[in-house]
Amino acid sequence: MTTAAGDESIGAPVVPEDPIATPVAPQAGVLNVANLLTVVRLALVPFFLWLLFTDGTWWRVAALVVFALASVTDRIDGELARRRNLVTDFGKIADPIADKALTGSALVGLSLLGDLWWWVTIVILVREIGITLLRFVVIRYGVIAASRGGKLKTMLQVIAIGFYVMPGPIDLLRWTTMGAAVLVTVVTGLDYVLKAWRLWADGRAGRAADGRR
Repeated sequence: MTTAAGDESIGAPVVPEDPIATPVAPQAGVLNVANLLTVVRLALVPFFLWLLFTDGTWWRVAALVVFALASVTDRIDGELARRRNLVTDFGKIADPIADKALTGSALVGLSLLGDLWWWVTIVILVREIGITLLRFVVIRYGVIAASRGGKLKTMLQVIAIGFYVMPGPIDLLRWTTMGAAVLVTVVTGLDYVLKAWRLWADGRAGRAADGRR
């Protein structure tokens, strides 16, 4: 008779698994506060753009407030999802989309207004979209985890964009923070490319060892 450990032993009783002793955490529903904050952040994007393109100092201040509020929700929904086990497939897809939509629309909007050089916007967007696509390309071999550099990159981008949206003669502060954001964006992008290459190479080597293509 087979024991619970899988060994063959005559007369040994089978010990069943206790479902009460090993409970399975229920899957969080799509309708939860973390996903709601993600949807709110996405919905704030067109409202932010409308304020950004409206002439007037106070409209710029309002745009800054909306951008700051939307950026804060990014931090809050992530913390809630992890602490309260509210991670869902919808959130995994919608959260990065909302993030890219917010920062991307802000960069493009500022460039259209002539406040930000187009090359800065292009460099950041190419990096963000490229790394996102790269994650999907190598996902069969593994997941590229977010690094501390990536989190620093996001923080610097948000701060720099905030300074560009903010009215007032603070050009030196804008250039300094955006320069730091671009530098970290490029460096972390190259780091992700290197990680993806290693992940792809290791995955290909493993498949070749198993006799698969």
